[in-house]
Amino acid sequence: MPSLPKRKVGIVACSGEELPAGTVTRLAALKALEDLRPSETVTICLPLFLAGGEGDRAFARFYPTIAVDGCEKRCAARATELYSNKPAASIVVDDILAQHNLPAPQGLRRLTPESGAVVDALAGAIAAEVDHLMAVRWSRTDGAILEAAPAAQEAVSTSACACGSGIPVTTVQIAGRAVQIMALEPILELAYNQGLRANGTGALPDEILQTVQVYNTVPSGEEEQYAQALDLAWRAYCEQREGQSNG
Repeated sequence: MPSLPKRKVGIVACSGEELPAGTVTRLAALKALEDLRPSETVTICLPLFLAGGEGDRAFARFYPTIAVDGCEKRCAARATELYSNKPAASIVVDDILAQHNLPAPQGLRRLTPESGAVVDALAGAIAAEVDHLMAVRWSRTDGAILEAAPAAQEAVSTSACACGSGIPVTTVQIAGRAVQIMALEPILELAYNQGLRANGTGALPDEILQTVQVYNTVPSGEEEQYAQALDLAWRAYCEQREGQSNG
C-alpha cells in the first residue's frame, strides 16, 4: 500500500459573484495559497467540487479543510460537509469585518482599493487557521482533530491543486488491466478501524465498495470485476494489519 503524502490544508473559497464579499474570499484564499502559506495549503475548486470532482472530494474527506464564505449562507462550508466531511474551520467575511472594525468591501469582480484591507485581514485569518491545523494531530479515519501536538513541517516551494495530487493511488488488476483506485488505502483503513474484517465467504463489505464509488468512477457493467479486485486488496490489507498486531 502506498503511504500518504505530507498533510496539507485545503482551502474552499466561496464562488459567489453577486456580492463583493465573494470576491474578497477568493482573493484572500489566493493570497494565503501563494504568499502566506504556500507550503501548507492546496486549493479546492468549489464549482468542480459541486460537479463531482473526485480528487477534490477525496481530499476533503481525509484531510482538514477551511471553508471561506462571503455570507451567512455558508455555501462553501455546507457543500464541503454535504459531499465530503465537515470543514475543520469555517470563516465568514462578516466576522472578519466585525473583529477588525472594517467597512464592508465594495466592488464586484474588481474591488475598490479600500477593500484591500479586508482581503489582507481575511488572508491573515486563513493563515492562522492553517497554522493551527498543521500543529495538531489529524485523524484520517475520523476526519477530525485528535489532540494538540507539534507537527514537523517539510519545506515545499509551491502550492498544488487538490485534484488528486494529495491523495494516494493504488493500482489493482481488473480484467487483466492495471487500474488506479483513488484513496483506497485510507478507505480500507477506515473500514478496518470501524471493525470490519475480511471473511471466508469472499463477499466484499458493501460499505467499502460504496465508498470507493464515491471517489472513483466505476464503468457500467464492471462492478463485479471491481468488487473482485477490491476484495483481494481488502483481504491483503486485513492480513497485513493482523500480522502487525501479532508481530
